[in-house]
Amino acid sequence: MPAASAPTARAFGLLPDGREAKLYSLRGPDGFLVEITDFGGAVVRLLTPDRNGRLADIVLGFDAVTDYATRSPFFGALVGRVGNRIAKGRFSLDGRSYALAVNNSPGGVPCHLHGGNVGFDKILWTAAPTTHERRAALRLTHVSPDGDEGYPGNLRIGVLYSLTADRGLRIDYAATTDAPTPVNLTNHSYFNLRGEGDGTVLDHRVQLHAPRYTPVTAGLIPTGEIAAVAGTPFDFTSSRAIGERIAAPDEQLARGRGYDHNFVLADTPRTTPTLAARVTEPDSGRVLEVLTTEPGVQFYTGNFLDGKLTGKSRRPYVFRGGFCLETQHFPDSVNHSGFPSVILRPGQTYRSTTIYRFAVA
Repeated sequence: MPAASAPTARAFGLLPDGREAKLYSLRGPDGFLVEITDFGGAVVRLLTPDRNGRLADIVLGFDAVTDYATRSPFFGALVGRVGNRIAKGRFSLDGRSYALAVNNSPGGVPCHLHGGNVGFDKILWTAAPTTHERRAALRLTHVSPDGDEGYPGNLRIGVLYSLTADRGLRIDYAATTDAPTPVNLTNHSYFNLRGEGDGTVLDHRVQLHAPRYTPVTAGLIPTGEIAAVAGTPFDFTSSRAIGERIAAPDEQLARGRGYDHNFVLADTPRTTPTLAARVTEPDSGRVLEVLTTEPGVQFYTGNFLDGKLTGKSRRPYVFRGGFCLETQHFPDSVNHSGFPSVILRPGQTYRSTTIYRFAVA
């Protein structure tokens, strides 16, 4: 295999404070392209072919960094320190109580979401174009200081985006700390396999290798129960259209306005990426497979999109115009002893890997 070229960079606009953001292009064979900005580490574009070889950009996003800074609902972004929700923005660790930024209130119930007011989606990462296993890669690093959004400890984070041999985007996360702290990193890309801005995703067929899920309260916080999906609208153990049961008279679906739930893949993290999800889009034939070392995945069906945001295609992002598969530890794990722990301690290294792999059927 010939040696790959490191990603190329170009200007992506100025942030409100005057700093310049850049956009990095990782190119693979057959037109496969991933573009990532150093602001929030967001995946801005992902071009992949359909069954006839036609390329389309299948992630929701914007053309300028100012939109990511001021109005993005986490499109494509890295989120943390702790992805997903923490009840009331509070937790206790080693006998000490911590109060985090409260920046979300589903159902009128306040919580901490995706790292707070200035989470990792709102910082300018240090970027280094590189190669990994002879393919284009981008390394992002950041130091989150002690007290950042209320979290303890200085946290050093490294994220490596790299292309794979089988038309995929691999994300390797690593972090260390000098004091015990929760860590739960993920990527928040919204996908529409027909093409971003091309209608809803209700016809996409989803299979999740998850026989259980975590039901939520009216505030979208897990109750602590780990429930079987069998016999419920949450059973995606065989392939089903997203829209098949999304309007079923179900209390959990009503609370999330659709699917916005953590699905349980395993009781503990795995050492190697394992298939978690497979999504197919019948018209284009595009297929997305998600492999991860994480024990859970948040399946979200764009229930808070409302057509007010217009993306790269100059078309509105309609209600349920994208879906997310956010690989993760379970939401609010800091407050549930029965969930896999998200606590990182000095001397340990947090590691997590997720692969988004694309094919056609």
